[in-house]
Amino acid sequence: MRMTRKGNLYQLTFMPRFFPVNCYIVDEGSELTLIDAALPFSAEPILKAANELGKPITRIVLTHAHEDHVGALDKLKAALPSAKVYISARDSLLLAGDRSLLEGEPNTPIKGGVPKKLTTRADVLLSEGDMIGSLRAVMSPGHTPGSMSLLDTRSGALIIGDAMQTRGGVAVSGQFKPWFPFPAFATWHKEIALASVRKLYDLKPTLLAVGHGVMLENPAAAMNKAIAEAESKLGQQRR
Repeated sequence: MRMTRKGNLYQLTFMPRFFPVNCYIVDEGSELTLIDAALPFSAEPILKAANELGKPITRIVLTHAHEDHVGALDKLKAALPSAKVYISARDSLLLAGDRSLLEGEPNTPIKGGVPKKLTTRADVLLSEGDMIGSLRAVMSPGHTPGSMSLLDTRSGALIIGDAMQTRGGVAVSGQFKPWFPFPAFATWHKEIALASVRKLYDLKPTLLAVGHGVMLENPAAAMNKAIAEAESKLGQQRR
């Protein structure tokens, strides 16, 4: 595991050379919030990182319910029984293994690995604007129907799960990058993903923290370029 710090935010990266998977710890002063639960073997390193910071993890917030973001959830909950688990109301269905679409959603199959054996369920279901400590929930669907981002209202840092990637090139979810194509393969709806990234861009984040790849400081230019690339590719596909 590799740990990288940017202010109050710690990025924990697993398998950085091959298939980098990130989760994040947000320092809230006297306690810690964990964002995403990475892979099944990640629980012990996450707990070790929190121990080194000398503060308890009191919240586990999930950006979405794909397996590489919830893999260690059961082990973490067993080790931290008082920690509350948060997820969007929509992706709470995926967390329970339910891939069915809701009325009004585009008839596009939900892709990517959805957990089948997790027993942990969310304590709190989140909606747009809800606060989790210093973090504000920002609904950013597309990669999954209930994907969610978290804006740190103190610093402007934005943790976005798989709404974008920086590994293999900065891209909107669903846009194929040959050096790291996996987020594209797992994206539910490309057009909705693009609309979400436009929304995230308008938040003017100071730091962009993704599920796969390095963090980007002052990400406006890179986000704008990725949005333009996605718009161009989707426009070509419609012709």
